[in-house]
Parts: sequence; structure tokens; C-alpha cells
Amino acid sequence: MIVAGFEETCKQSRQLAEALGCPWREIEVHRFPDGESRVRVPPDVRGTVIVHRSLDRPNDKLVELVLAAETLRRQGCDRLILVAPYLCYMRQDIAFHPGEAVAQKVVGSLLARYFDALITVDPHLHRIDRLDQAVPLKQVLSLSSATLISRHLATDEKERLLLGPDQESRQWVEAIARKASLPCAVASKRRMGDREVGIALPREVGEFDAVVLVDDVASTGTTLAEAARLLVQAGITSIDVAVTHALFAGDAWNRLKQAGVGEIVSTDSISHPTNRMCLAPLLADAVRKYAF
Repeated sequence: MIVAGFEETCKQSRQLAEALGCPWREIEVHRFPDGESRVRVPPDVRGTVIVHRSLDRPNDKLVELVLAAETLRRQGCDRLILVAPYLCYMRQDIAFHPGEAVAQKVVGSLLARYFDALITVDPHLHRIDRLDQAVPLKQVLSLSSATLISRHLATDEKERLLLGPDQESRQWVEAIARKASLPCAVASKRRMGDREVGIALPREVGEFDAVVLVDDVASTGTTLAEAARLLVQAGITSIDVAVTHALFAGDAWNRLKQAGVGEIVSTDSISHPTNRMCLAPLLADAVRKYAF
């Protein structure tokens, strides 16, 4: 068994290989001026391959992933396990308007066609109960970063409130708070567009001077920034952010800082300067379940 990774997250895939005690090899990608990609997998690899790639900024990555998987199959790899800490296209799980593609099912079926098993972390699921409803494989595993985040937060003795941005985050935020022995609450949110939301803070906020906003994904930063702005207005003196997936598209990082956020921490599912929590041990335990 080997771990094969791509350049943009070679640090993370090497850490996974080290945690598993197996070799690491690189899947090489060259992008031509016209946007096409040349993909080269390790030519001497056979048997079981753990393909590690987070699928943020997914459109190029998905094509390259399919090219790599098909090539690995053709040269004799009989078992491919995809470790995608961030799993893309999970948000559009229904057609909101006639003619819209249900991207979750399309991309899930694509991945199921090329891989035998899938392991991911905190996928953005709302209207379905299980990941295998989106990715039709017998072996799919959705891991939670709750324990990892709670351990990080528990190292600070400061009393603070963990705040989830919306009702969908309640179960996740409560799990982190329980493990970190910290109080928690959840705001209510109304989305009015990609970059416009309305948020109402819970009454518990008034009992604290310090708040940690906790979310699974920081994409545009709109929700977190609006929550931070309201917290500042409410007199909160310390506002930090902890997220699993640090997408930070466009000016999201600056929006959070301008809104009054102090420290921002994330797992290393996506390479970013805010990475403070390593997923490799969690992922390695999951791989052992499927690979042996």
C-alpha cells in the first residue's frame, strides 16, 4: 500500500503516509497554457493506493483526479481509496430551479465510478442523512473534526462561548463544546444571496466577553463576518474563529479581520496560513479500517 498525493497538499499527504507507516509517492501534474492538464502517476505502483487530494477549487482537480485514477487502474492497481478531506459540490443537493444540475449526485456518482472507498471530513450535507446517499459506494466514511477542534480550544483556559452561525450547525457545535467543556449557543441565519445574510444572535451572547465562532466551512466569509460585526455591536471584546475547511475565497480573510475577528484557526484539510490542527492521525485511523 502507498499514499499518492498531489503537489498542493504534499505536506498533508506525506503526513498521512507517515502516520500509516507506508511509502508516499507524488502524482505529477503539468498544466498547459490552454488549460489542459498532463497527469503522471507513479509507473511502478500496484495493489492498494490511497489517493489523497482535497477538492477545493474543484473543477481542474476533478478532471486530474479522474485521469490519475483511470491510469492507476490500467497499470494494475486493484483498490483505490480516495481521501478527500474537503469534498466539493455537496451543497447543491436539490434542483432549486427547473433545469439546474443536482451537483451533489453528479459529482458523487463520478467519484464512485473511479474509487472503491471514500474518506472525507465534515462534508457539507443538509438535506440527506448519510454520505453514501451522495456518493454511492459501499465504503464511505464521513469523519468529524469535532474532537480535534475541541482539543485545540480546550488548551485555552479563558471562559468563552462557542457560537454556531445557524441551526444546521447545532449538533456539530454542541459536540465540540461538550468535548471542550465550554458553553455554546447557536445563531439564526437567513441567506439572501451568495454574499448577503441576515443573522440574529442568541441571548446567551450577552453573558460573555469572549466568543469563538465555529463553522465547518469558511468560504466567502459572509456569515462569519456578519456574526462578528453583530458581536462587536453587542460589546464582545474577543472574537475568534475556528473552522474545519479554510476555503477563504476572494477577500474572505480581509472581511473577517475588518469585521473584528482576532485569531482564525483551521484544520489542514486545505493548505492555508490559519492551519493549526493536523488531520493525518484521524485520517490514518479511517484508512486502516478500509485498507486492511
